[in-house]
Amino acid sequence: MTIKPIRTDTDLRTAFRRLEGIYQAAEGTRQADDRDVLVTLIEAYENKHYAIDPPDPIDAIKFRMEQQGLTPRDLEPYIGPSGRVSEVLNRKRPLSLRMIKQLHDGLRIPYESLLAGAA
Repeated sequence: MTIKPIRTDTDLRTAFRRLEGIYQAAEGTRQADDRDVLVTLIEAYENKHYAIDPPDPIDAIKFRMEQQGLTPRDLEPYIGPSGRVSEVLNRKRPLSLRMIKQLHDGLRIPYESLLAGAA
């Protein structure tokens, strides 16, 4: 198979069709090598043209709260007293670097999400 750069959405659809045919190729085969190259090309094109921005930091915190069944009171060890938690969740106070580190370490919220939009 001849592998070409992906420059357009039409090229992307063609690459996906090719990938469907060789997706489960056995490792160590030519088809597996072609699959790996196609996946890399598809990822590069999608990252450039269809990038997904990280979520807003407060939305990321609220999502993690929902995932883990947490209440604002559960955030106090990471953010501080209840008043401060309320201010952060209501976007009246920005996250400090200390809060970001503690939220990352304690709740495993990615730094990319907690720092999104920071200048």
